[in-house]
Amino acid sequence: MASIVLRTFLISVLFTSFGFVENNPLPEDTKEQNYKTTIDHWHAQRVNNLKKEHGWLSLIDLVWLKEGKNSIPLIGDITLENGKLFVTLKKNIRATSAGKVFTSGVVQSEKDKIVFGSKAFVVIERDGKYAVRIWDSEHSARKKFTAIERYPVSEAWRIEARWEPYPKPKKVEIVTVIPGIIEEGIASGVAIFTVAGKEYRLEPTVDSAQTEYFFVFGDKTNGRETYSAGRFLDADPPVNGTIILDFNKSTNPPCAFTNYATCPVPLKENRLSLKIEAGEKKYHQ
Repeated sequence: MASIVLRTFLISVLFTSFGFVENNPLPEDTKEQNYKTTIDHWHAQRVNNLKKEHGWLSLIDLVWLKEGKNSIPLIGDITLENGKLFVTLKKNIRATSAGKVFTSGVVQSEKDKIVFGSKAFVVIERDGKYAVRIWDSEHSARKKFTAIERYPVSEAWRIEARWEPYPKPKKVEIVTVIPGIIEEGIASGVAIFTVAGKEYRLEPTVDSAQTEYFFVFGDKTNGRETYSAGRFLDADPPVNGTIILDFNKSTNPPCAFTNYATCPVPLKENRLSLKIEAGEKKYHQ
């Protein structure tokens, strides 16, 4: 009897070790629920990022600088000379930069953030022009924010698109919501996908390391159901000629939350003639 038990045990170990155990795939409804949970978790993180102390919801101003001395009532003076920036704060301001006391000095655009009380500012550069971006963590838009309405999560909108690389990456001019401000991007290829038997194309801009693929797209939901100027979508780099477009992760651009952002708008080629009923809907304050 003992030998039979031992033999049964050894056979069980053998089958387990070599993968001969029967595969029991997850039921479809369980897979869908797991996918929905993943998207819900991702979106919760997205909402938390929006609610950060110095995020899009706490922006209170964007002041464009001219060459020479600029007086900013809330801050003091900012002098711009050939791309070099010098800040002199008002005497009653107690501020820090990178944790150190700051009263005046040279600042670098896109890098040095000056913090004072609930407020903070940084100088940004767009298309060779400079502006001061100012936050206030006590801003009512941040305090009142609760959530963003979304379409129901559907795995049908997680689309495997065919990736067609261009023979040579091309430079593209990206129009923004700020008149006269045009940004430059690199497009290395195009994503081609099919919905209801019809083929569509989306061209992303790609960072220099080819690690982030960023789509700005418009579709037939814009204006009535979603933000009028289009939405954003990030994707991982293509693998073996395939890129995943998960439209459940479509987001409102910063301009949907504030008038003080410099958002890109979709290229003409990225305005789709279908309704992408997935991702974030129009934000209502």
